[in-house]
Amino acid sequence: MLAKKTPLLQSFRSLVFRHASHLSRQQYDVIVVGGGHAGTEAAAAAARVGAETLLVTQKKNTIGALSCNPSLGGIGKGQLVKEVDALDGLCGRAGDWAGIHFSILNRSKGPAVWGPRAQLDRQRYREFIQSELLSTPRLTVLEGSVEELLVTEPNPEEPGQHRVKGICLANGNHPISASSVVLTTGTFLSGSLFVGQTTSPGGRIGDAPSSPGLSQTLRERLGLRTGRLRTGTPPRIVKDSVDLSEAQLHPPDSHPTPFSFLNTHTHCKPEEQLPCYLTFTTPGVERVVRESLHLNCHIQQDAKGPRYCPSIESRVLRFPGRRHQVWLEPEGMASDLLYPQGLSMTMPPDVQLRLIREIPAMHRAEIHTPGYGVQYDFVCPTQLSPALQVKSTQGLFLAGQINGTTGYEEAAAQGLWAGVNAARWALSMPLVALSRTESYIGVLIDDLVSRGITEPYRMFTSRAEYRTSLRPDNADLRLTLKGFEEVGCVSSLRYQKAVRVRDKLQEALAALEAIALSSAKWRKKLPGIHMSENKNKILTGMELLEYNDASFEMLASVFPDCLSPYIEFAQRLNIEAVYKSHCDLQKKEIERVQKEENMCLSPDLDYFSLPISLSEEVREILDRVRPSTLGAASRLQGITPAAVINLLHYVKYTGQKERGIHRNQPNQKEQGEEQRCV
Repeated sequence: MLAKKTPLLQSFRSLVFRHASHLSRQQYDVIVVGGGHAGTEAAAAAARVGAETLLVTQKKNTIGALSCNPSLGGIGKGQLVKEVDALDGLCGRAGDWAGIHFSILNRSKGPAVWGPRAQLDRQRYREFIQSELLSTPRLTVLEGSVEELLVTEPNPEEPGQHRVKGICLANGNHPISASSVVLTTGTFLSGSLFVGQTTSPGGRIGDAPSSPGLSQTLRERLGLRTGRLRTGTPPRIVKDSVDLSEAQLHPPDSHPTPFSFLNTHTHCKPEEQLPCYLTFTTPGVERVVRESLHLNCHIQQDAKGPRYCPSIESRVLRFPGRRHQVWLEPEGMASDLLYPQGLSMTMPPDVQLRLIREIPAMHRAEIHTPGYGVQYDFVCPTQLSPALQVKSTQGLFLAGQINGTTGYEEAAAQGLWAGVNAARWALSMPLVALSRTESYIGVLIDDLVSRGITEPYRMFTSRAEYRTSLRPDNADLRLTLKGFEEVGCVSSLRYQKAVRVRDKLQEALAALEAIALSSAKWRKKLPGIHMSENKNKILTGMELLEYNDASFEMLASVFPDCLSPYIEFAQRLNIEAVYKSHCDLQKKEIERVQKEENMCLSPDLDYFSLPISLSEEVREILDRVRPSTLGAASRLQGITPAAVINLLHYVKYTGQKERGIHRNQPNQKEQGEEQRCV
């Protein structure tokens, strides 16, 4: 099954025109600014939670656009896509619909660090996202540019120095009010484009930057600390001008693996998938880079660029004399362009052509669109809470590259969570957070708000301490149930499917544990499994699956009556068996961390006057970052183990003292009853 409706792009366009000319209302629960990966997920999530939501974007036809590489997922990133899907987000299903080349990266390693990835058709992906937004109840789309935020005095009963109450559009229209605003400005916040020695305002080629008033509001009115980051994109190459016989063919997986837990197959048939090609730079590429440095103002800037997706100029300067990979990837089923991943560059267009022609497969290549660089403002993310709300401003949430991240997947994950909490804030519901023990989204947000960034942040599996538990295959069991029961962003249809999966897996695991044979009997029944003949202990079916050459399918063939009903979950059961013993050992560590995460630190705590032993440096760090929990405080750079222990004792002591006070005072219900008796 493939969960997809027929695209309604023309209807979507007419709908946007109608909204742009006259909104049906001037008051919303949530306003989302920006229609990229963070903005679309935020708007859809806020609407799913139950908030009347307005999505404001500069151009209707760029909603859901893939600004850079037309791909989704990868190592660490694929886990984020699976988790966004488990919480009923859009990008996983969009990837299944638009994918034209599916592969599992890191397959030579354990399943916990596999990276689901797909090359996408740009047009299909954009149409899917736009179609989904059109069919989302309580969601309105407006084409326009936001001039500034409407800010007022805070609610004295909540922490913060300001409160957001809506937006003003750049065209001078009436203000639009909202209880929450989510900013997902991407690279458009005071964005500048660079090609050679030419600079122009913009966040993407062909698009204007956000209004300067928005940056001014954040810095001057709200007093937020901001910085400057940079990124870039490679030139697009005319496919027919490339000699692909000079490159290494890399076919897709023969059996595409969907991102979405709702889908059993992808829209693109296995035999219709397109290949990718691998080639390499040459000494001539390095020579062109060095000869043109004086013509490249972007590479000379101080703004930090992405370490894990650097420009070819940065790669050559950092690693001279090396041969660098260049992947030639299709941009769509009917596209006549190739995306040369690894050749992001900002030199003048004529020099870009010289450079790519130094690569054998592209010695006669033609450039359709030159590469360019982008610089943009970001807000230091330590000023956010784990709900992605600005600590100093009630109702203001940030998501995506404005928080210092890079990548579609990181943006989508933040967007979904910011949208959820913006809706909950607007509807007077408590904000929610995800722990790093239960999701990669939790790892991502905790890293941002606790540690901040010094360069664009990219997700890797190595960032997750509990990655054997946070696998791509079990994201639904980890998050879908919570998303429905506690968060309110998951549909009943998805919830019911997740409950069925959970129950069936539990039944299958019980059936495996119930099968117990001696090693000798196992060897007799399954001679293909290499078991030591010196051992003759009793093994359950679950323990047998820990052997490399054993599989659930093999056991189901031997015990069809009790195991064949669960054959659809064979791969998940195989993976579960591989990690079961390790995950069991990890549970105690996770419980300890979760206990620390549950120890809250008051947002208005005066760290400089706390009557405990803390160095001045530690007090300054705690006062600047203001971690929300003891666990978050323990992960701050510069916080010593001794400081954490002293904070722990303080939190426990004050907690016990408060509980003692509450025990000695009647609660409101009891007081009310006493008054009625009197």
